[in-house]
Amino acid sequence: MRANTQSIQIEFCKTVGVPPYKTPLEHKVGISQSALDSELPLSGLRHLDVNETTGWYIWGGAEFWNEDDFFLPMHVWHLERRCILALKFLLLPPGWRFLTDGSYEDVWFDEKLLVA
Repeated sequence: MRANTQSIQIEFCKTVGVPPYKTPLEHKVGISQSALDSELPLSGLRHLDVNETTGWYIWGGAEFWNEDDFFLPMHVWHLERRCILALKFLLLPPGWRFLTDGSYEDVWFDEKLLVA
């Protein structure tokens, strides 16, 4: 991942008022095909990380499906090529959500995401 990407992520966390949270490039996110197809808006939420996952689930479009195969596993380092719009938000800690269309963006804390 580009060096300036991490700087942007850290600055974004400062703007939101939260400490950056580790998101190793070799760990995985859950991402929908709609996000990979660049459907907007792009949404994401972060649960607590477990093993080699980041806790991030990212999807595109207005619909969220609860089907077992809705989210595909993908290493974080693939996002630079496959879903660049999500990169800015990846250092937000567990419990945070985002919504963006590329120009509009919203982030908020959702404590329900921290309940196991």
